[in-house]
Amino acid sequence: MAVFEQQPSKRPPSRQTGAVRWLKENLFADIASGMLTIFAVYLLYLSVPPLADWMFFDATFAQVSNDQCGQEGGACWRYIFEKINLFAYGFYPPEEYWRPQLVLALAVVFFWLAKSLHQLTHKTKIIITLIVSYPLIAFILLYGGFGLEVVETHKWGGLMLTIVIAAVGIVASFPLGILLALGRQSEMKIIKSLSIIYIEFIRGVPLITILFMASVMLPLFFSAGMDVDKLLRALIGITLFQAAYIAEVVRGGLQAIPKGQYEAADAIGLNFIQKTTLIILPQALKISIPNIVGSFISLFKDTTLVLIIGLFDILSMVNLTTSDENWLGRETEGYVFVTIVMWVILYSMSRYSKKLEVRFSTEHKN
Repeated sequence: MAVFEQQPSKRPPSRQTGAVRWLKENLFADIASGMLTIFAVYLLYLSVPPLADWMFFDATFAQVSNDQCGQEGGACWRYIFEKINLFAYGFYPPEEYWRPQLVLALAVVFFWLAKSLHQLTHKTKIIITLIVSYPLIAFILLYGGFGLEVVETHKWGGLMLTIVIAAVGIVASFPLGILLALGRQSEMKIIKSLSIIYIEFIRGVPLITILFMASVMLPLFFSAGMDVDKLLRALIGITLFQAAYIAEVVRGGLQAIPKGQYEAADAIGLNFIQKTTLIILPQALKISIPNIVGSFISLFKDTTLVLIIGLFDILSMVNLTTSDENWLGRETEGYVFVTIVMWVILYSMSRYSKKLEVRFSTEHKN
């Protein structure tokens, strides 16, 4: 009887595994993709080395005057170091910088707590408490009162103001957008019609118009002598504007829910509120995560429009800081710095949304 010995398995050819296979599949799959890859590499060769020289190798980081800064043709990052407080806090009093810093630290702590409480029984109640209490704590710390020096909102500026406007707009517009989406799906004709009119009207008007109306027209609806804070007016306008877009995103998620989910919820005797909050809405929000985050990213970028109503966000600080006679002509460094800061924040939001998609995914993978 013949005995068959098992031969050791041979390694696959190098062109079918590792980096060679990745290059072949992603960059040189065919002639067209290969030509595009070579062209892209050529463009990088033309652009990256000069940019690296300007930003790093020929740049000036030392403490020198504006005339001596960037003499080798590189960037003058000393200008950023000198004006970093304006970029970060605007006209906020320097002796009170600890207050926005504490607000940021509390945000990190609350966010960590929300992620670490998944095993607790009352996780939802704790998270709702944090969501409700944090804005109040943050407002008291930033504005003042209760023993703290009052800092008027016209002194807020820079990245701090950008984050405040974006955060309030995101948090306030999200539940309002969900209500509008549910209203547009409602079987009650009055609620449905009002929701459609509001959503279509707001989506047909640019944000800059909404801001002008919030700044100029909104005070006309208040009683004589009543002065509404300019920042509050901007927040109201941005919230109302963003809510319409969130409503359309959520409505798309609601329409993607199979009809059987509604029928199953009705079959087990759930009322409308239970069916919506426990069955339909969680699935719709999970489906809509990429588009919701995309809307939030657009909102964060649109915060730069508040300059037109006299609020100085981080982008407006470029023109303000370069008007200093000691740092004339440094707009390029300012815009590059703001671009980097905005990219880091928005890219972080995008990456976190991908983690949320994976976390809430219910698809079964082989």
